[in-house]
Amino acid sequence: MISLSDLSQLFVADGWLGALAQGALVSLQISAGAFVLGLGIGLLVAMIKLKGPRWLVKLANAYTTLYRAMPELLLILLLYYAGTDLLNMAMAAMDRPSVTVNGFIAAVLVLGIVQGAYSAEIIRGAIQAIPYGQIEAARAYGIERWLLVRRILLPSMLPYAMAGLSNLWLVLVKDSALISIVGYSELLSVGKQAAGSTKHYLVFYLAVAAFYFVITLVSGSVFRVLERRTNRWLPQH
Repeated sequence: MISLSDLSQLFVADGWLGALAQGALVSLQISAGAFVLGLGIGLLVAMIKLKGPRWLVKLANAYTTLYRAMPELLLILLLYYAGTDLLNMAMAAMDRPSVTVNGFIAAVLVLGIVQGAYSAEIIRGAIQAIPYGQIEAARAYGIERWLLVRRILLPSMLPYAMAGLSNLWLVLVKDSALISIVGYSELLSVGKQAAGSTKHYLVFYLAVAAFYFVITLVSGSVFRVLERRTNRWLPQH
């Protein structure tokens, strides 16, 4: 049984608490970058599915179907290693030296592309839930397409999308742990390193779980505030 003094030695004196906190910050940075990228991709794909030409709609459907059907771990491995190989093949074709992909950028891109497939369906469903009379009224006033999207569609869809986006964010935070498989250091990989170095596996894996739990609690509180703010524009029954 480990004592409080032993825990203090491990987390404070040995510096593992700071290392875990830094790993948690990296996980949040990766998740935030991928979340924003995924929202951008999802919005574009959702608009294509709703109003795009037939060939683009087929491509959008293929993208969302493929990326939602395959395990995230497999997609990360494929996108990271295959993407790096394709990039270096292109560099070789241009007689340029091979490049090393930045781990942080690769993590954001890979997770963002994967999450874009899920956010596209959330956004598409939210847009379809908007009362069509709002869109008809905007068109009757002669509002051009992109202004209609920015001033009518996006604000009106948020109350319908917020719950789904909240769940997507929490899943993304957990999925950021999968990036450790390609050698980038984040919260789980730091915990694994600490456990391997000290042989206190239970202590450090429970500490990692505690960090994820705190992130989940704080994230849930933030999204509840955002949900209340967006729902105030909905009709109250």
